[in-house]
Amino acid sequence: MTTKKTPKPSATKATVLSSKISYRGKVFSVSTDKVTEPGGVTSTRDVIRHNGSVVILAVDSSTNPADPTILIERQYRHAAGQFLLELPAGRIEPNEAPLAAAKRELIEETGFRAKRWSKLVRYYASPGFLAETMQVFLAEDIRAGVAQPEDDEKIALLHIPLSELIRLIEAGKILDGKTIVSVLLFDRSRTQKR
Repeated sequence: MTTKKTPKPSATKATVLSSKISYRGKVFSVSTDKVTEPGGVTSTRDVIRHNGSVVILAVDSSTNPADPTILIERQYRHAAGQFLLELPAGRIEPNEAPLAAAKRELIEETGFRAKRWSKLVRYYASPGFLAETMQVFLAEDIRAGVAQPEDDEKIALLHIPLSELIRLIEAGKILDGKTIVSVLLFDRSRTQKR
């Protein structure tokens, strides 16, 4: 029996042969890059460039530590063509630290503040064409305040028990990727601590 050897992936980055901005908008830009990939193939890639985003998993354990509530937003998303249930999130402004962005976004969108903050995970949402990273922060000991949403943000706030969120994810009722990733990772970390 003959086995084929799988070629080793190169540890180097792509070589950018040329790059031009194809689109520049308020939130992101698109660059068209001609690159030689680590495997030696030359191709043209359109890449959405974005400053990065923060996601806030705001947890209230004060009433039921065994099944804490998670602060969820319900808002209409034009690209999805429907209302979605999702965690608070927003973009990182130029020269803004991710934690500062998370605190700002939580206040703006929900009015809530948190006494304890920690990093949960950082990931690429769709690295095939999107250069945006998403940094998820866990916000604990939350307290209500006055929201300061932007004009286009029409947000309904919900406090949903973790167990119910897990059920909604498993039933395919939550379609937002950042919410699915964050909630399932948070639930797993709690389970492992027990």
